Amino acid sequence: MSALFSPITLRGLELANRIMVAPMCQYSADNGEANDWHFTHINNLSLSGAAVFCIEATHVEATGRITPGCLGLWSDGCEAALKPILASVRKHSKAAVFMQLAHAGRKGSSRTPWDGGQQIPLAQGGWQTEAPSALPHKEGEMAPLELDSSGMARIRDAFVAAARRAERLGLDGLEVHGAHGYLLHQFLSPISNRRTDRYGGSLQNRMRYPLEVFEAIRAAFPAQKPVGIKLSCTDWVEGGWDLAQTIEFAHELKKRGVDWIDASSGGVSPLQKIPLSPGYQVPFAQAVRQATGLTTIAVGLITQTRQAEEIVASGKADMVALARGMLYDPRWGWHAAAELGGHVTAPPQYWRSQPSTQKELFGKTTFGAR
Repeated sequence: MSALFSPITLRGLELANRIMVAPMCQYSADNGEANDWHFTHINNLSLSGAAVFCIEATHVEATGRITPGCLGLWSDGCEAALKPILASVRKHSKAAVFMQLAHAGRKGSSRTPWDGGQQIPLAQGGWQTEAPSALPHKEGEMAPLELDSSGMARIRDAFVAAARRAERLGLDGLEVHGAHGYLLHQFLSPISNRRTDRYGGSLQNRMRYPLEVFEAIRAAFPAQKPVGIKLSCTDWVEGGWDLAQTIEFAHELKKRGVDWIDASSGGVSPLQKIPLSPGYQVPFAQAVRQATGLTTIAVGLITQTRQAEEIVASGKADMVALARGMLYDPRWGWHAAAELGGHVTAPPQYWRSQPSTQKELFGKTTFGAR
């Protein structure tokens, strides 16, 4: 049996395979609200053959968005806009649907990537960002405001409110965004966190606020549903956050009931030096898994079927997540199953598409005509 197409259980959720469509920002929402683009995008990739589709970074307050077009879940309007999309997914797809909850911190108020991705000045419609310390992400940018205790409580409560909205929407799981230089990562990294109170300095102090946020989300979301976290396992900058600190943080998360670690890297500093190559982040997933026993998801330049199979079969990670590969091939899971002898579910309207050599790719099906 293919390891990639073997089942796995995350808390009370049983998944038919080890593939997740990674959360991918679309920068296309209207005041945080999903629209027809999201309907098309989410419905399309929920039929990829992956057991899980994770909705993009969904921001818990308007000032926590990366760009003006980022998705949100801070209002009744944001919640209502997702309902018909999820209803359509549930009608046609068997995939579990997760959501990544996020806050951009000092990396907010940015233009969309296709408009250059740089900070938007206040005079051009940008907004004042907040962060652990009043340090800009890049030299020459407007500095964020340093969060005080009331601001930190407000954001923690916004994560909780979004988690409760996610439950009302019937989502199957949540992923907390603690990676890529966004707010929770900013608290973890000594590059972005220069606080002198109980939330800065030592590793224990820098972990404190992200752990408080995770605990609050876990308590607010149904106990039988899984909650994981995405981490940057290194900043790729000397003196920054690294794998050893990630493992210590993962141990603390394990005590608090985390269900998986999605092992990524980078994003907190423009000084990062990333050695890109296929599967370059897989060793992080492997190291966290070996050190903690936690379920891990490998992500980053995983594009080939045999590559994904080897990652899972060798025990380097329990699951894989694909982003760009899924955009390029929205039926990646089908094609991987055909290559490895696995099975995926597909709507009956598509049953006739299975190759003549793969008559059980979609399981036991029938298709006849007069």
